[in-house]
Amino acid sequence: MSELDRYEACREQISSTVRHRIDLSREVEDSEIQDMIDTLVVQMGRKYALSLAQRQELGKSVFYEIRKLDVLQELVDSDDVTEIMVNGTDNIFVEKAGRIYEWDKHFETQEKLENVIQQIVAKCNRVVNEALPIADARLENGSRVNIVLAPVALNGPIITIRRFPEHPISMKDLIHFGSLSEEAAAELEKLVIAGYNIFISGGTGSGKTTFLNALSHYIPRTERVITIEDSAELQLQDIPNLVRLETRNANMDGAREITIRDLLKSSLRMRPDRLIIGEVRGSEAIDMLQALNTGHDGSLSTGHANSSKDMLTRLETMVLMGMELPLAAVRRQIASGVDIIVHLSRLRDKSRRVLEIVEIIGFENDEIVTVPIYQFQESGEEKGRVTGDLVKVGKITHTLKLRASGLIQD
Repeated sequence: MSELDRYEACREQISSTVRHRIDLSREVEDSEIQDMIDTLVVQMGRKYALSLAQRQELGKSVFYEIRKLDVLQELVDSDDVTEIMVNGTDNIFVEKAGRIYEWDKHFETQEKLENVIQQIVAKCNRVVNEALPIADARLENGSRVNIVLAPVALNGPIITIRRFPEHPISMKDLIHFGSLSEEAAAELEKLVIAGYNIFISGGTGSGKTTFLNALSHYIPRTERVITIEDSAELQLQDIPNLVRLETRNANMDGAREITIRDLLKSSLRMRPDRLIIGEVRGSEAIDMLQALNTGHDGSLSTGHANSSKDMLTRLETMVLMGMELPLAAVRRQIASGVDIIVHLSRLRDKSRRVLEIVEIIGFENDEIVTVPIYQFQESGEEKGRVTGDLVKVGKITHTLKLRASGLIQD
């Protein structure tokens, strides 16, 4: 028997023995499982002539398989990994520093992969099976998870995990990374404090959620904030009066679906000072705009778009998905409800930058009128990194909220 075969045989025997010994009639602590594994590793390690390094790896591997996310746990615990992509049992890809690499480990069987999937969804009260093959979930550390099963996924169960930093990235960090300038950050701070409604737009992986988290640090601690998300992933800090709401899918037990729209309507009865909607992607846009136009100043949200102008067009489309209204009326609602759009993008060097900050100043000739405040001006490349500056090209036109907050004087 080869060294690898001995290791695998030992691992299978320990895993099987531990599972058989677990008392399912009570809650078994992780420490108890680990002690059980350690004892067996010592006994079996001698029998299979495993080295000390192999025994240490064995103990960790079996514990991850039984109580954690099997081979994925190592990646979930790694600070360097930002995305984990599991393509069935064949291969696993990871993103590090903006680059994608194939990992040298994979799930040995589809059964083990499916066990991990069920473990993930069970912990956040979600269901995924052949009848409901798509699910969004989250891990205990806040990482966002998307799962797609057969018959939708043709090459086996697919897991995509967006891993967020253990410690939320602050605006100082974003300035240090070159995502925006100190001047722009200082101006955004004033706008958040003054209660401007800000919409963050950008493509997939452009850093919208990270930026929203950083921006929320400027919200005064005295205000009541309600967050509404499909799958809770925001990491708001230092807000004592915080309410977090999350949607729910319908399940086989008869529990009905609770949507973003349901949560938005309910949140208005909860005396919010500000609403934070993790992402607007459908008919809930009409409810959000109605909230923004009825006194909930300082609210924040995000949406997918390729530019600030595209974001306005997408908002129009999403509102029309929820209610039949004349286009002019929809545009008036947007112009009245949204004050600022911050557009982010992931550049060719994989860096995430603020490309523009625009103010919506009104509605004229059946069009929403915007004015750029900051624009990213590229100057070239240096050592493979895009260089340039976020340049101030205009100033805030509507200063009423800034004046009311005492942040500017006449």
